[in-house]
Amino acid sequence: MPSIPVALQLYSLRDRTKTDFAGTVAEVAKIGYAGVETAGFGNLDANGAAAALKAAGLPCAGMHVGADALRSNLNRCVSDALLFGAKHVICPGWPREHYHSAAACSRIGEELGAIGATFRAHGIQFAFHNHNAELALVEGRRVFDWMLDAAAPRDLGCQADVYWVQVGGKDPAAFIREQGRRIRTLHLKDEAELGGGPVDFTKVFAAAESTGAVEWYIVEVEKYNFDPLESCRRSFNQLRTWGRA
Repeated sequence: MPSIPVALQLYSLRDRTKTDFAGTVAEVAKIGYAGVETAGFGNLDANGAAAALKAAGLPCAGMHVGADALRSNLNRCVSDALLFGAKHVICPGWPREHYHSAAACSRIGEELGAIGATFRAHGIQFAFHNHNAELALVEGRRVFDWMLDAAAPRDLGCQADVYWVQVGGKDPAAFIREQGRRIRTLHLKDEAELGGGPVDFTKVFAAAESTGAVEWYIVEVEKYNFDPLESCRRSFNQLRTWGRA
């Protein structure tokens, strides 16, 4: 049995969840995914979505919660995470125009660390999910380096997205090793379905499994050669071929 369970980021099926969250997660369970990561609750409220996951037998591997919600109603975000039994909450991005100086990037990291300290008090790990913008250089260092260095690892983790690391010009395996135990959940993404390039997943798995810290592999598909549900199925089957599902 694979040692790291595989979840699906439900943003991959956003057009389905916005009209039928419950039916969509039931289909995800049939494919064989061991859990899901939420990105909103589609056509349901938090209570309804939590009930739908329970009915489908899918644990909540994590929750993507936008910066605006984290800043405006942090207590509600904590309550939602506790409702879902989620051990991980992730900020899925930040406006890239804010990355205009080292000091600005550091201030963002400090703010994220303060948010993470609140989650940590409730037993929840908080992390930030990168896109390619966080791999850009500002005053000689990557944006992500300024951000992460401004917060304690216990308050701000790193949800590395291997595709965006690749697009950002960094080797994903090297990046995973750099961040080490700060990565508790890892986004597995490729140009479209997994295995279609350009990410070298053999190296990604070796790096991720060498840290002993990754709790979930999380598949995300944003570009599709097939119907989105079929793309998610094919990605899962590719992980089976690789011995990771």
